[in-house]
Amino acid sequence: MLRQPAVAGFFYPGSKDQLAGMLRAMMPAGSTAAPALGVMLPHAGYIYSGEIAAETLSRVELPERIVLLGPNHHGSGADFAVSRATAWKTPLGESEIDGELANLIVDSIPQAEFDDNAHLEEHSLEVLVPLIQWLRPEARIVPISIKSFALEPLLDFGSRLAGSLRTLEDRPLLVTSSDMSHYLPGQQARDKDFLAIEAIRKLAPDELYRTVRENRISMCGVAPCVAMLQAGLQLGASSAELVRYGNSGEKTGDQSSVVGYAGIVVS
Repeated sequence: MLRQPAVAGFFYPGSKDQLAGMLRAMMPAGSTAAPALGVMLPHAGYIYSGEIAAETLSRVELPERIVLLGPNHHGSGADFAVSRATAWKTPLGESEIDGELANLIVDSIPQAEFDDNAHLEEHSLEVLVPLIQWLRPEARIVPISIKSFALEPLLDFGSRLAGSLRTLEDRPLLVTSSDMSHYLPGQQARDKDFLAIEAIRKLAPDELYRTVRENRISMCGVAPCVAMLQAGLQLGASSAELVRYGNSGEKTGDQSSVVGYAGIVVS
C-alpha cells in the first residue's frame, strides 16, 4: 500500500520542480554533517519553518534507516501507530518503508501497533519526508504517530524503542517532529519555549514533560520528543544542541501572534 501525500500543495509545493527549487533554496551552503542519535525538527509550512528544519537536518549524517516520531493532531488511530504502508509518496518520489524495522518495533514494543488511520491526514511527519529524500534519497523510513500524552507510557515506549534499536548493527536515526508555542506574542513564545528547550538540552525527558505541562507550553510534539529523549539516553546520548530557533512572525512581519520553531540535534 502506498501512502499518498495529504498536504502537498499546502504545507509544501505540490509539483516536483517547485519542491526541488524550494528545498535547494532552503538548504544552507557549507554545512558539515556529523553522526547523531536524534533530531527534533519543526513541521509547519515550509515558508515558515522550512529553513530551520533544513539547516538542522543538514547538520546530521543521515543513515539508511530513519525512525520518524510525530504528534497526532487529529486524534485518529492508535496511541503509538506504526505505518503499515510499503512507501510514502511525495512529489519527489517514494520513500520506502523499512518493513523489517517496522515489524521489529511492533513485535518488541507492546504499545506499538500497525495503524494507518493515524497517518492518513497527518502532516507532522509528511512534511519532513521531502527533506530526507533530498538529503538521503535511498533512506528507508518507519513513521510512528504518537497520540499518548501520559508520561510513563512515553518513557516506557522510548526505553523499549532503544532496546529494539540496540540490537541492530546499522543504528537508525530518530527524527522527532514538533512545533513550539502557538499563537502567542513573539517574546512571550520565546520565553516559554526556552524553558522547554533547556530541558531538552539537559536531556531530561521527564523534566521536559513537567515543564510543558506546568507552564502550559503549547508544544504539540512534546510526547514524541519525550520518547525520543528517553530512547536517546538509553542509547548513550550525551548532548543536545539547539541549531536554530525562530518563529512565524519572522516571515509574516507580525510578532503579535506567532508559532515558535526549534531545530535540535541529540548526539
